[in-house]
Amino acid sequence: MVIREAMPDDAEAMSRALIASIVELCVRDHGGDPGNIGRWTANKSPDGVRAWFENPANHLYVAVGDGIVIGVGGFNDEGEIILNYVAPEARFAGVSKAMLARLEVAMRAAGCREARLTSTVTAHRFYVSTGWQDSGETKERFGVEVLSMRKTLVEAS
Repeated sequence: MVIREAMPDDAEAMSRALIASIVELCVRDHGGDPGNIGRWTANKSPDGVRAWFENPANHLYVAVGDGIVIGVGGFNDEGEIILNYVAPEARFAGVSKAMLARLEVAMRAAGCREARLTSTVTAHRFYVSTGWQDSGETKERFGVEVLSMRKTLVEAS
């Protein structure tokens, strides 16, 4: 597996991985409700993904295994991880953990001292196990329950 910066030509493969991840791996969150799935995946079409590349504040990455996009990650200049998804066929293979580590390194290099994200209920235990802490109330996003989390990337000197 290689994690590299994503390119606009990756948009279709990124879209496939994102949507499959949500539909197949996040059932606990969306409950199989077509409305929740539709809201969550609405901006993850190939055109929606291409639009993310137009925003210079977004930093997007892909994990590639055997020539196939098996993970999608990203953060923005505000220090928020906006994507960390794994394709169903690569679940439990360390893709999400490797992507998260890559995002944190890139965020530190960009000068981020603290990172934020919103976690699904499904992913919450994963983030806690990698040093993330709850930082706010449970909210609703795309019709699903999400939890605000944060992690210090650079200790104060």
